[in-house]
Amino acid sequence: MADQAETGLPAGWEVRHSNSKNLPYYFNAAEKNSRWEPPSGTDVEKLKIYMAKYHSGAFNPGASGAQPGKIRAAHLLVKHNQSRRPSSWREANITRTKDEAREILKGYEQRIKSGEVKLGDLAETESDCSSARKKGDLGYFARGDMQKEFEDAAFALQPGEISGIVDTASGLHLIERLE
Repeated sequence: MADQAETGLPAGWEVRHSNSKNLPYYFNAAEKNSRWEPPSGTDVEKLKIYMAKYHSGAFNPGASGAQPGKIRAAHLLVKHNQSRRPSSWREANITRTKDEAREILKGYEQRIKSGEVKLGDLAETESDCSSARKKGDLGYFARGDMQKEFEDAAFALQPGEISGIVDTASGLHLIERLE
């Protein structure tokens, strides 16, 4: 177990790995409390360094491959103060406005579409979704598995295509259809 000085987490908290979601999460053994977003009081800069060092890496979709009716997509999420949960692994309390989030995402979109950077590489450090650890890869999903706006945009893409900005209750997304 990493110590608090390395992770930046408050006393009693540690990073664990979910086998079901194949993602890291935060756990407090004394309180028997677990959560996907870092707890209040986290040193976010230390946590970013720790997570990049120990919990990033290319996503391996496994041997199962595609299933009928399912697609695979990655996304880059920028949350704002009106998001369903205005916190993430990057920031315990997100205060930016929706307009500020849109401007940030427009900048990312420009960099991706110009070929400067791939969506997955940018998602790994900039996405407010815990899928950042997997370069934004959400794995395979069918209609009905995601929020409607997200799903409609993802299913409208061809493999390799990237959406414009998609607005959902979670925040603002850029989506890349992988398969």
